[in-house]
Amino acid sequence: MHSVSDTEAIILNLVQPLDHQRDTEVVDLFAAAGRILAVPVTSNLDFPHWDNSAMDGYAVRYTDVQHCSAEQPAVLEIVESIPAGYQPQSIIQAGQAARIFTGAVMPQGADTVVMQERTSQQENFVQILAAPKPQEFVRRQASFYQAGTQLLPAGIKLNGAEIAVLAAAQCGRVSVYSTPIVAIFSTGDELVTIDQPLAAGQIVDSNAYALAALVRQSGAEPLMLGIVKDEPAALQKTITEAIAHADIVISSGGVSVGDYDYVEQILATLQAQIHIRAVAMRPGKPLTVATFPPTVDEGDNNHRVPIYFGLPGNPAAVLVTFLRFVQPAIKKLAGLAQGWKVEFVKVRSHQELRSDGKRETYIWGKLQLVNGVYEFSPSGGSHSSGNLINLAQTNALAVIPVGKTLISAGEEVEVYFNRG
Repeated sequence: MHSVSDTEAIILNLVQPLDHQRDTEVVDLFAAAGRILAVPVTSNLDFPHWDNSAMDGYAVRYTDVQHCSAEQPAVLEIVESIPAGYQPQSIIQAGQAARIFTGAVMPQGADTVVMQERTSQQENFVQILAAPKPQEFVRRQASFYQAGTQLLPAGIKLNGAEIAVLAAAQCGRVSVYSTPIVAIFSTGDELVTIDQPLAAGQIVDSNAYALAALVRQSGAEPLMLGIVKDEPAALQKTITEAIAHADIVISSGGVSVGDYDYVEQILATLQAQIHIRAVAMRPGKPLTVATFPPTVDEGDNNHRVPIYFGLPGNPAAVLVTFLRFVQPAIKKLAGLAQGWKVEFVKVRSHQELRSDGKRETYIWGKLQLVNGVYEFSPSGGSHSSGNLINLAQTNALAVIPVGKTLISAGEEVEVYFNRG
């Protein structure tokens, strides 16, 4: 049985990121949100594009106003008004100023902006009532970014700020990594689809819906292969189809040691190499991680070997093992240069948390800001791995390490914050 940290390391070492030349596509900027940039971006534009004002006020020569005060104001002639988007027509001479607005181009001759609150205008003249600092409120050309240098690196997720930067750089189309395909299927004779009436002993395949949502949140595209009965032939057919079309394969159920758990048997038939069979964690002990030999027919993805994750069947175990191991693998595969490892923060526990200390234990609940301090509160009710109901509205997993049996109320606890 592997420790959680060893399991994480093994999995991430197995993941080979998408190729930045082969596994990419060019998309319109409006369709790029959430995608991973595949190629560094440079721009031929300086930012700012020109010297401009950071304030509504007056563009002046610093030498004309450096010694002024409310008692001895500098009086300057206003020779021009410069709104944003307007090209100045005047060159500011000694004793002159231009009315200027935020974002407007600085006129030649001026090197400083005096905010309007420190002035008094009378007809075509302005009194400067306080001496500014040299070049105050002037945004110099290329002070934010210099044309020809790297604007955005490859391997970052394109969120709103990055999209705005690309738009400002007039980059209407970008090269992004292809979206990873994650095949999902569930195993078990007891499972039925969401629209079937329940007979005694049957349960709805909720894991498929949970995994599809989690896969999408992780930046991949789910390929739904449905429910597979506990029959070796059906299971082998489904796994063969999955590895032919997907980058990652996820099954739920069938990876324990029961009489009807055939996953490991089928993986052996397909000549898979099993890297993980069990993890010292609760919930989520039965976890299978495997890779397939290059000779397996992989269809359109013949340049990659998919990774197989056999997750437990209980819903809480599915959630924990996905967030702890599968989500980081998807993010690394998708081309993220960094930020794919699970990171924990130390917060205050609202109430005591218990474990038997034999395995690394994960407790689901809520992370909330209470009087300026983050607190973790476990979900109410049973923390059985089969209790699906109290997973709803949770956003965090608290971790009790091996060997520790109690975290008291008010004590620090490490928490993974699932931002979705």
